[in-house]
Formats: sequence, structure tokens, C-alpha cells
Amino acid sequence: MNIRIAKKEDCPRLMELVHELALFEKAPEEVTVTLQEFEDAGFGEKPIWKAFVAEHDGLIVGFAVYYIRYSTWKGSRMYLEDLIVTEAMRGQGVGTLLFDRLIVEAKDLGFSGMVWQVLDWNEPAITFYKKKYGAVVEAGWLNASLSKQQFLNINL
Repeated sequence: MNIRIAKKEDCPRLMELVHELALFEKAPEEVTVTLQEFEDAGFGEKPIWKAFVAEHDGLIVGFAVYYIRYSTWKGSRMYLEDLIVTEAMRGQGVGTLLFDRLIVEAKDLGFSGMVWQVLDWNEPAITFYKKKYGAVVEAGWLNASLSKQQFLNINL
């Protein structure tokens, strides 16, 4: 298994994995980003995300994408947007390799911590984060969002 920094050429495969994750999370219709938007956000003039990929026999079988989040309480933190391992490779240590690489990155960049979300029904992921790393899975916060379409419908 090879863990490396993602390259622009990886984006089509990364989007395939994003769609696989959306199916797993029972929300395939929620993926609205285009390949061009995804590439521009990671490799354009002002990149906002970075990713590590896991390769097995030359095929990307997983990736972890993060960006920097600022907390007025804690300072600069790594925000893990997604950790994705293709279904055929789950349970083989790929997620651990990617998560460990993120921890090294967070230490190297001097972040005050790392945060992410996990669905409350995803027991394998919750168990992984809690047992392997001692992560705290918080309760009491609800996610809120506005879509691009909602922005367009708000008259200001």
C-alpha cells in the first residue's frame, strides 16, 4: 500500500470514490460538485483542500481530504472532510494508514487539533475512531446548511 499526496490527475478516480461514499451514506443525489469544480478547488489558483490517497497495485482504493478550519476557541485545526475506502478494501488497514498520515500532517503543520463528522448510524466508523484513536464523538451539535439554490432564492 502506498500513501501519497493527491495529484490533479487523480481527481476522476477520487470523484468515483466520492460517489461510492454517497451511495454508502444513502445520499447519492447530494453530490452536486462537478469534476471541474473539484479539480479547481484542489488544484486551481487558490486551492482549498488537500488529500492523501492510498494506492494498491496502482489503483487508488481510498483517500482522505481535508482543509484548514479556524476555531475562535481553539485556533487552526484540520477539518477532515472525508475518509473514503472503497468497499472491496475495507477492513484491510487502508483507513488506518490514511488516518495516521493525517495525524502526521496535523502535527507537522502545527494544528491545534483535527475535527470531522461521522454519521450516528455508522457504527464501524464510530468504533474505529473511538477504539483505535480515543476520539471524542460529541453530541449536542446539529448540522445546518444553505444550498446554492437557497442562496439564489434569498433576496437581499
